[in-house]
Amino acid sequence: MNRRQNAARAGRALRATAPRPAPANKLTAQEETTILATLNSERFVDQAPEQIHATLLSEGTYLCSVSSMYRLLRRAKQVAERRRQARHPARKVPELVADQPGEVFTWDITKLAGPTKGVYFDAYVMIDIYSRYIVGCQVHTRESGELARDFIAGVFAKDQVPKVVHADRGTSMTSKPVAALLADLDVLKSHSRPKVSNDNPFSEAWFKTLKYLPTFPQRFGSLVDARAFMDRFVQSYNGHHRHSGIGFHTPADVHFGMTGHVDDQRLAALQRAWDEHPERFGRRRLPKKLQMPEAAWINEPVKRLEGQEMQAG
Repeated sequence: MNRRQNAARAGRALRATAPRPAPANKLTAQEETTILATLNSERFVDQAPEQIHATLLSEGTYLCSVSSMYRLLRRAKQVAERRRQARHPARKVPELVADQPGEVFTWDITKLAGPTKGVYFDAYVMIDIYSRYIVGCQVHTRESGELARDFIAGVFAKDQVPKVVHADRGTSMTSKPVAALLADLDVLKSHSRPKVSNDNPFSEAWFKTLKYLPTFPQRFGSLVDARAFMDRFVQSYNGHHRHSGIGFHTPADVHFGMTGHVDDQRLAALQRAWDEHPERFGRRRLPKKLQMPEAAWINEPVKRLEGQEMQAG
């Protein structure tokens, strides 16, 4: 390194350590105290610096620039929303468990495109979360609390009255007619948290299954067409759809207690394979994916998880 470079480095180091002169426009300590007191006064405490600056200028007073006001507020750790804000209480996480069919039903409404743009039909669908069985499905031209109440009452009359009915926070789901019906029947009502779609996973997953069908129409020609299609699909889903969440049984088999017979048939077929080719199988038992889970839940309860961890330990 030559002398020129050494001299440059020494000059930079000297300048870095040398005290800097105070700017000519620097506010004095007394001015800063006065400005901060003005900003926090009863008159201006709920206003932004731009508003305060404009108001004072309109009255013939100049204290400092807007940027200086912000700088003083930052130093005092007061740069934030200074107005009182609405405080929304935390919503309780719905934790629901079903150990058998008929305990927890979940329902929702989905839109079906009608014959022309802007025309929609509303499909009301209720599901038993344990069996995945569609206990009710109706299609109407509109959504309302009265129609929702009649739909739910019809499901209960045809199937059974569950312990809990879960839904999101749509206007029909939280309507007075529905709330009154559930209260009269001593059914606990449960609702999703606002803007949390996975608090109603069974309905959301079923709607996706429905609308991703290759045969799902882009538009329905009429209300009659929509109802006919939904009736066919529900019958096929309940009676023939092998659901991975219930051991690849059909919802109808689970809902009506037919899984034992189906499991016996599966085990008999596997037993023949085990006997014919024992060298091909390490374990002789029904694969886990073909077994019914012990329970179904919406947001598995913390106590349940803790109990499982204790058993595993």
